[in-house]
Amino acid sequence: MSVRTTSAARADLVADTALALLAERGMRGLTHRAVDEAAGLPQGSTSNVARTRQALLELAVRRLAEREARVLALEEMPDPRGGLDALAEGLALATHRSLTRNRELTLARYELALEATRRPELRTYFDATGRRFRDQLGALLTAAGSPAPARHVLSLVARADGLLFSCVAGSFSSEVPSLEEVRAGLRELLAGMSGS
Repeated sequence: MSVRTTSAARADLVADTALALLAERGMRGLTHRAVDEAAGLPQGSTSNVARTRQALLELAVRRLAEREARVLALEEMPDPRGGLDALAEGLALATHRSLTRNRELTLARYELALEATRRPELRTYFDATGRRFRDQLGALLTAAGSPAPARHVLSLVARADGLLFSCVAGSFSSEVPSLEEVRAGLRELLAGMSGS
């Protein structure tokens, strides 16, 4: 294994551990020392990967974007030219995965999003990683025939984020909807968009 591969693997371990700590302990529980301990690394290892708190947060945001891209798997979505039902199916699967198997990752994202409201330098970094997802979603909506893809992206993201927050951290946290319920809600939203 090359030194570069080893350092990349170490950075991924540090970032994955940081995300797990954010979900478990919140922003206050994320320290360089806590990452070292939770990852089973020698003291100072996290500082070697990400010297400052800002660098550690940026590393966590980068890894979050990589992992969420795999969860959402937009490139694996059904062909949107197959109609809104195909798009609703793909988006429902991605949303339901975030609600169930990837709940911890969703919690970490909310911690980072809130921290970004207080750190302008993190906000810029956080928004840039999220822009890739919005651009991909806009392309899918355009291919599906959306007459206003930018507005429809906002509506879809707002609905998905609202559902995720409510069911992961909000008042519906003990009532996770089924895949069919998520699919039905997305179909209703997309049907409304198609008439705009």
